[in-house]
Amino acid sequence: MRVLLVDDHESFLEPLALMLAREPDVEVVGMARSLAEAQPLLTAAAPEVALVDLDLPDGDGIDLIRTARAMGAPVMAVVLSASVARARLARAVEAGAVGMLHKSKPVAEIIAALRRLIAGEHLISPAETVELLRLVGQQRQRDLAAKTAVDRLTRRECEVLQLLAEGLHDREIADRLSVSTETIRTHMVNLLRKLEVDSRLEALVFAVRHGVVTID
Repeated sequence: MRVLLVDDHESFLEPLALMLAREPDVEVVGMARSLAEAQPLLTAAAPEVALVDLDLPDGDGIDLIRTARAMGAPVMAVVLSASVARARLARAVEAGAVGMLHKSKPVAEIIAALRRLIAGEHLISPAETVELLRLVGQQRQRDLAAKTAVDRLTRRECEVLQLLAEGLHDREIADRLSVSTETIRTHMVNLLRKLEVDSRLEALVFAVRHGVVTID
């Protein structure tokens, strides 16, 4: 099998390549340490399997998986990572990944998994694939709902949230914006309603998570 390795950790990449190359049925056709290095190898090296770390210095490995599928490259992408949240694995599967292997696995287990893949077996069951795709859909719906909520905020309400994130109290926020404390409390009530949260802390967490405010 022709294998492309994509990982920016030399201490992991080179030993793995060496171990794979010792197998009589494995050929390491390329090693890339970034998206920029990996993308041309999808066609130039013609790999059958790409082992892709998602945390690359110039972007997300999911983008490489998506690019491979868009190009119609006949390569099966397998996420190879030390830690992948389930939501991120779900996005990788949606992009076209056919499985996930943990870096802590012995090389023999990685090779065995690749052989099963080449033989036509699933590394992720169809039922698990469906569940992961459902998770992506649910996350997308939550993101859309969050964007809708953020879009309802006025510029002044965003300013109030930013000052709240800076640790200011109502009086300090009012002084900064040259308005009354009663006006600030009204803004707070309105933004809590728009964000559909019950407390200022929840509003602040929501605002940070969705980029409404920044914290230095």
